[in-house]
Amino acid sequence: MAIKLFNSLTRRKEEFVPREPGKAAIYACGPTTYNYFHLGNARMLVVFDMVRRYLIYKGYEVTYVQNFTDVDDKIIKKAVEEDCDPLVLAQKYIDEYFKDAKALNIIPADVHPKATEHINEMIEIIKKLEAKGLAYNVDGDVYYAVEKFSEYGKLSGRTLEDMLAGARVDVNERKRNPMDFALWKKAKEGEPCWASPWGEGRPGWHIECSAMALKYLGPEFDIHGGGGDLIFPHHENEIAQSEGCLDGQRFAKYWMHNAFITINQEKMSKSLGNFFLVRDVVEKFPGEVIRFYLLGTHYRSPLDFDDEKLVMASKGLDRLKNSVRLAQEALSKVLPDEEPRIEDELVKASQKARRDFEEAMDDDFNSAQAYAALFELAKDLNTYLTRKSRKPYSLTEACNTLLELAGVLGFDLEAEIEDSQTDTGKLAQVMELVLEIRLKARKNKDWATADLIRDRMKEIGIVIEDTPDGARWYLG
Repeated sequence: MAIKLFNSLTRRKEEFVPREPGKAAIYACGPTTYNYFHLGNARMLVVFDMVRRYLIYKGYEVTYVQNFTDVDDKIIKKAVEEDCDPLVLAQKYIDEYFKDAKALNIIPADVHPKATEHINEMIEIIKKLEAKGLAYNVDGDVYYAVEKFSEYGKLSGRTLEDMLAGARVDVNERKRNPMDFALWKKAKEGEPCWASPWGEGRPGWHIECSAMALKYLGPEFDIHGGGGDLIFPHHENEIAQSEGCLDGQRFAKYWMHNAFITINQEKMSKSLGNFFLVRDVVEKFPGEVIRFYLLGTHYRSPLDFDDEKLVMASKGLDRLKNSVRLAQEALSKVLPDEEPRIEDELVKASQKARRDFEEAMDDDFNSAQAYAALFELAKDLNTYLTRKSRKPYSLTEACNTLLELAGVLGFDLEAEIEDSQTDTGKLAQVMELVLEIRLKARKNKDWATADLIRDRMKEIGIVIEDTPDGARWYLG
């Protein structure tokens, strides 16, 4: 089945047909490095890491580029507040980015370009735009003339008239049109600056991504990704300046945007002050749980944040891990299967889970529906483990399928279960003691105590089942 994705540019689902057969070129807008990244930023980063992983699973050779904006008004402002060099500040948070990304199991990009390393490429684009009449210089500040680009607004669906009517644009008499945006900013005292044909200065924000995406991926690359807040003005302006520079070629073919994370239905953002740094959330919940929470809702649907949802995500991930653990324990107690490998109901369940998983992911990377396929297979695996007659081949097939598909989403189900509210491994140790006490009660024919333990544990979400190999437990 072909992959279909929702293209923000055309506002419909389209079949993914890459520029080059068997290859996929992706550019995702990375962070502006003036602080640790927050949970809203993390959603975008995790979503496009998932997209990248799934394309690799489907056999594509993926080139993934994610930039760092390391020169910007926000960085300069923060550096002044902290009395340090802006470029030193930016590098500090680039280094810290990789620590938080690792906690969320985000694979490093093939290329992580920094804006300050691509000033020459930006200058070349601006010179071409100026030569074509799409940019103008006002005493060292260079602006893009949006009225000169007939398709301006095609990504956001806005017209210039609507933008001007509803805009809250700072008065700037230097601009020909209030919607014109800066490509190059004249140097100010104490700010980082570089030499250019228009004098010393620094690039505007939007030109950075155009230069880096075109350098590493070329025109008409496959997927440009980012958060929904970047559609306008950032991505709209990227299209205008990139396609204004190119000779009749598109900048990117498909545009993908994830929805916001909200707090009490209000967008999470640094400007509103209602954000949670990943660095802080990881102190309460493992990174894999945060990732599980972020992918538990389709990427284009809003996701409202509270701690209880992370607790639920922790329990869901633990259920999958327990199914793998129980299957591997059962396999360790049986001899290799020498019988013919007949497709019994568990093998068929594994095959169905893979079909359902791929169908979900092929449909605009619906990770929430893909979860359903994983949980259904885990349920079938748990049921199979209660049987007296169990085939090692079937158990292996189901276990490996569950591990592989979860891995496509970035989860290691063989990793030790972490109880997000207590120390690692304590729950497993307590449950070993509970099962030991219950076993003694059963040997003494104290069925009432054995049943009481089982029933009380179920009330708190821990299922105890008696199997041919003895009692086992998992989070229900």
